[in-house]
Amino acid sequence: MGAVLKTRGFLSLPPKPTKAGSFLNPPQGLKLRLFASKRLVLNGLSLSYKRVPSGIATIPNGLPSKRKNFVCKAVAASAGEPEKPKVLGVELVTLKKIIPLGLMFFCILFNYTILRDTKDVLVVTAKGSSAEIIPFLKTWVNLPMAVGFMLIYTKLTNVLSKQALFYTVIAPFIAFFGAFGFLLYPLSNFFHPESLSDKLLAVLGPRFHGPLAIVRIWSFCLFYVMAELWGSVVISVLFWGFANQITTVEEAKRFYPMFGLGANVALIFSGRTVKYFSNMRKNLGPGVDGWAISLRGMMSIVMLMGFTICFLYWWVNKYVPLPKRSRKKKEKPKMGTMESLKFLVSSPYIRDLATLVVAYGISINLVEVTWKSKLKAQFPSPNEYSSFMGDFSTCTGIATFTMMLLSQFIFDKYGWGVAATITPTVLLLTGVGFFSLLLFGGPLAPALAKFGMTPLLAAVYVGAMQNIFSKSAKYSLFDPCKEMAYIPLDEDTKVKGKAAIDVVCNPLGKSGGALIQQFMILTFGSLANSTPYLGGILLIIVFAWLSAAKSLDTQFTALRKEEEHEKEMERAAVKTPVVSEPESDSIAGGSLPNPESGDLTGSSSETSTKENI
Repeated sequence: MGAVLKTRGFLSLPPKPTKAGSFLNPPQGLKLRLFASKRLVLNGLSLSYKRVPSGIATIPNGLPSKRKNFVCKAVAASAGEPEKPKVLGVELVTLKKIIPLGLMFFCILFNYTILRDTKDVLVVTAKGSSAEIIPFLKTWVNLPMAVGFMLIYTKLTNVLSKQALFYTVIAPFIAFFGAFGFLLYPLSNFFHPESLSDKLLAVLGPRFHGPLAIVRIWSFCLFYVMAELWGSVVISVLFWGFANQITTVEEAKRFYPMFGLGANVALIFSGRTVKYFSNMRKNLGPGVDGWAISLRGMMSIVMLMGFTICFLYWWVNKYVPLPKRSRKKKEKPKMGTMESLKFLVSSPYIRDLATLVVAYGISINLVEVTWKSKLKAQFPSPNEYSSFMGDFSTCTGIATFTMMLLSQFIFDKYGWGVAATITPTVLLLTGVGFFSLLLFGGPLAPALAKFGMTPLLAAVYVGAMQNIFSKSAKYSLFDPCKEMAYIPLDEDTKVKGKAAIDVVCNPLGKSGGALIQQFMILTFGSLANSTPYLGGILLIIVFAWLSAAKSLDTQFTALRKEEEHEKEMERAAVKTPVVSEPESDSIAGGSLPNPESGDLTGSSSETSTKENI
């Protein structure tokens, strides 16, 4: 052979001895001889051995355990690969990926909180608008633009590289938010068709106040949709797509949960930022548009964070080696809407799981929009509204962070069933309190006055608590419960069920509450007039949610027990054979390499002699 591959041993055995005394009576340097590694080269192979004190070494499977000071190892005989540098037990190359990813996620979530709070302030407190615009905005503007974006994104993936695609998608967001803060909002009075909207409202009546408000403040509605798309596009598509591209499975298991905790830290800091800029108007002179100044400051931070995201993305692609991926792709079953509906109806387990997803989307929407209408009544000024939303985001981040720390204890102590019922229970209790204050605020006014609150202010605080606790429970308990429910299913049901829920239930949950509110507004004239009916619908949906969670818990527990039983049967059917220890010191049944003959066979006498060294 032209090149000889040297490998440091499969068996740690010395070469064939010539004299027993040379091993029994070693010269000076006994400790060195006993513990130093020796090498035997056989046809390009190198066998090494090393004696270590008893109790430290381990025996390979199949070898007797009578002597436990025998070590087998296989390493490169030549200069091996240098150990990768580590910092705090983590490889440096991993930190070069995880730290920039964590900073990217922080910046993205920081922006999202500012944009989410600002979009509500713009569309709810604008002149000629109210919270009734939100259901129509989500259904007739947000949904079509989201579909249109996904169609454009699909086309771009076929013609652009991954890096070019990332910059192409995120750049319009940064440009729009900067242009809105410095151009569109200051000039909004010049191109908003207020007079046309007033004429249409006089003809159609107050029931069409919500849809016509979209036309009246179209630039604010465009900001609302772009802020919504930032959450779904930049977070879900760009960030997680990039994170899954550059990380391994082991790194994801270890560091992805930390991103969730970091997201709530970003929520806390961004809430404080919104609060700071919203209070700037207190130090401004009369006649100055404080909200315009606050908006410019917040949009400047959004742009700065956007450029930081682009820089971090460029740095990782430039200086971090990316893992190689297999080109083979598994085909995912594609299910149409009708096929998904049929599959949902045919499986009780998937049907209950779908009920949980739809019920959450409808319930949170029913309470949230009604709460925002009362929030505007309590804080009509954009700066006051924005300041309250800043406190709201901070409290949501703190509550979610705390619930994430407690969620592991809840799962371990009480199990899946209790964890799955906490979110609907919280939403039910706070929802009942919220709608009770709206319906029976008059009789409760004297009692609330003793605490310095009006029924409206009490409803605002209870509604805020409802949103904070339900969202924190959703992130820390509801989402993990939903994903865990897929685990015990067989592969076919698991894949088809998830596809069906993604196709049918997620859109239905998000738009179901908006459609119900649109029907109520067009039927009864306003959200205030439809409040009793919305409260009744909420009760029905939450009770159906709790019933589905209880049924799913029974099925989930049965499947887990069945799975454990099958594993026990497999372990009982396939047992590991027990190898008895021989009385002699020889390696039973082992064959040793023979250096003289050039093969890897040896005699039993040689085995005994070498093992006794």
